[in-house]
Amino acid sequence: MPQQALSEKSASSIIRSELRLDGNPDLNLASFVTTEIDDECHNLMVENLNKNLADTSQYAHSSELQDRCINILANLFHAPPNDEGGAVGTATIGSSEAIMLGGLALKWRWRTKQAEKQGKKPEEVTTRCNLIFSAAVHVSVLKLCRYFDIDARIIPLEHDCYTLNIDQVIAQCDENTCGVLAILGTTLTGEFEDIKRLNIALLKLKNENGLDIPIHVDGASGAMVAPFVFPEIEWDFRLEQVRSINTSGHKYGLVLPGLGWIVWRRKEDLPEDLIFHVNYLGVDEPTFNLNFSRSAANVIGQYYQFLRLGVQGYRKIMELAVDNAKYLADSLTSMSE
Repeated sequence: MPQQALSEKSASSIIRSELRLDGNPDLNLASFVTTEIDDECHNLMVENLNKNLADTSQYAHSSELQDRCINILANLFHAPPNDEGGAVGTATIGSSEAIMLGGLALKWRWRTKQAEKQGKKPEEVTTRCNLIFSAAVHVSVLKLCRYFDIDARIIPLEHDCYTLNIDQVIAQCDENTCGVLAILGTTLTGEFEDIKRLNIALLKLKNENGLDIPIHVDGASGAMVAPFVFPEIEWDFRLEQVRSINTSGHKYGLVLPGLGWIVWRRKEDLPEDLIFHVNYLGVDEPTFNLNFSRSAANVIGQYYQFLRLGVQGYRKIMELAVDNAKYLADSLTSMSE
């Protein structure tokens, strides 16, 4: 830190000179991140950068927009109606935080069930739970298991098959399995794992062995594509064992980074123990994020995109993205022949 202050122009000039060495975000095909938004969306986000979304009492309307986004996502994912328990969810910094929250909910629900079986309090359960997933998962899933003391049961990838082997999943399931994580759009290839077939296999296991093992869907890449381009694919809350879904606002949600979302099928799928109630400003404010303070700007940007583009606009953009992906894949294939 310099001993003396610089002028605004000098400081910004130094930083801009450094940043010229960065890559061009518009040419970055590696991180699946939205890099361009229209002027109205940009202005709305800039105008609201100084609003702390965690302060729901002061910024109640920003919080309301978050709730509307969650309702829109819940409807896209075919969540049960409110009179059947209703979906709940929250915005996050990105899909990684959303995956952490989804995994914690799975662990807490498993621990509660184990406590009931053993006649103990949940905190007295010492057995470790396990989570089953393919080796194609994002690194955030591995972080979840390491940080929160969950055994990772990793199903290896096979030659010419880079998605979850469901027969191996069922073979790995036991009473300590808190859930199976399935991917809708893997980081490696963009493939959708066969979540419908996984659901059928888990229901069969449930009926035969009494093991009720839920599914968390990592839809960071695919959950904002499938509803518009592949509506016939059943991967979401239409399937009985799917209890939670995360997606990315800053990927195919079409908002600048960082923004993620997680939606639980019903309120009961989010354990009450994970919800904290704070009243720093004299109003009860429930929170169930790993992060606390964050700007409302990205959530407002997301609501703008939902409102402006609508179903028709998202469908057009996602169809074009899929067409481009197919063209690139076909071109790469022809080069190798």
